[in-house]
Amino acid sequence: MGWWPFGSNKKTHRTPINDPLLKDNRTMISELRDACEMNFDNPEEARRQIRRMQVEWTDASREGMISDVNRSGLEARAFRLLTCSDKEWVTWLDDLEFWKPGWRPEVDDED
Repeated sequence: MGWWPFGSNKKTHRTPINDPLLKDNRTMISELRDACEMNFDNPEEARRQIRRMQVEWTDASREGMISDVNRSGLEARAFRLLTCSDKEWVTWLDDLEFWKPGWRPEVDDED
C-alpha cells in the first residue's frame, strides 16, 4: 500500500535567493553561517567564500539594496571569521549569539 498520511521521505531545503532586493538581514546572516558550517573542517575554503560575499555586500550597499547597518553587522562577523585562528573557528561557529541579528562585537574585541 503506497499511501501514508504521516509525512514523506522528501527532504525540503531552502533554495538560495540570488536577488539582493529580496534578501533581508537574517537571510544574509544565514547564508554566511551556512557557508561556514558547510566548511567547518576547511576554514580556508570558507574564508574564500566569505571574501566573495564581502564583495557582494559592498556592491549591494553601493546600490542601496542593503542598509549600512546591516552591512556593518555582516562585515563585523566576517572580520572575526577571517582573522581568527583555526582553533577559534569552531568556537565562533558554535556561538549562537554571534549568529543572531543585532549582534555587536564587544568594545575590547575591536583592538
